Amino acid sequence: MLAMGNLGTILTAIVTPFDEQLRVDEEAFVALMHHLAAHGSDGFVVAGTTGEASTLTDEEQLGVIALAARERPPGTTIVAGTGTNDTRHAVFLTEKATEMGIDAHLSVTPYYNKPSPRGLKRHYEAIAQATDKPIILYNIPGRTATNMGPELLAELAQIENVTGVKQANAAELQLIDGLDVYAGDDGTFARTLDMGGAGGVLVASHVVGDEMRRMVDEPERRAEIDASLRDVYETLFMTASPTCTKAALNLLGHSAGGLRLPLVEASAEELEAVRAMLVRHGLPVSGGTSPSAGEVALPSSGGPSFSPAGETSAPSASAQHA
Repeated sequence: MLAMGNLGTILTAIVTPFDEQLRVDEEAFVALMHHLAAHGSDGFVVAGTTGEASTLTDEEQLGVIALAARERPPGTTIVAGTGTNDTRHAVFLTEKATEMGIDAHLSVTPYYNKPSPRGLKRHYEAIAQATDKPIILYNIPGRTATNMGPELLAELAQIENVTGVKQANAAELQLIDGLDVYAGDDGTFARTLDMGGAGGVLVASHVVGDEMRRMVDEPERRAEIDASLRDVYETLFMTASPTCTKAALNLLGHSAGGLRLPLVEASAEELEAVRAMLVRHGLPVSGGTSPSAGEVALPSSGGPSFSPAGETSAPSASAQHA
């Protein structure tokens, strides 16, 4: 049953499994979705930062979004990561994902080019006109070099279809009139729930989803459970995400596979830290690591990518953070 918001409370930013040739492993992706749904997840953010969208071609990104929408576990929601720092490209991805039957979009603040507040407003107005689905803004200044403060967020909430924000700036985590507020980090999930927020876009729910569900269902024990999971949050983010999350899933017997460069496999020390964390939490460590070939293999061609002039070009990664 979905709780505290139409999209659900626990939205897992799901990894994109790769096979030994670093191609998208569709079978493993569907199996992981169903596993997560059985262990606390209300829905999934697909093709976000954790899903390695920055190294997926447009065809791969839209393909995994379509797969998620088509094969979703009953009662779960699909939030498509469709944000980029090029408004035309974000509109293109938003239009295409909308056609696939998703429930909402997660649209990151444009990164690197550092738009002004006026530019941000026009950016999101253009995206909102491209869909009839809810849009969740994603504020993560640590990655984008641009912060959307509470006043600007309240202004953006006036745009039709803009309904929520994934807030990854903990210093400005607060309720915003007109927006559903989602925790942008596992470590602020409890705080977001306590203040009446909608939930969180989470990563630790890959491995401790049942415990994070208890944080929703047992508010009187929320602080205690959150404290017990702090080492999980820290371990999964001890290096670039989703390195340790994929390592944990592989150790637990799921087929998460490796990572595409410039991300690399967990080091021996990082892998041991992940293993120790899983053991501490009584999780059944049974799998191995992803293939060592994953560190050197290059992704296969994913087909044509977006071109502003409507032409096709060589496959290129659509960089975004979610």
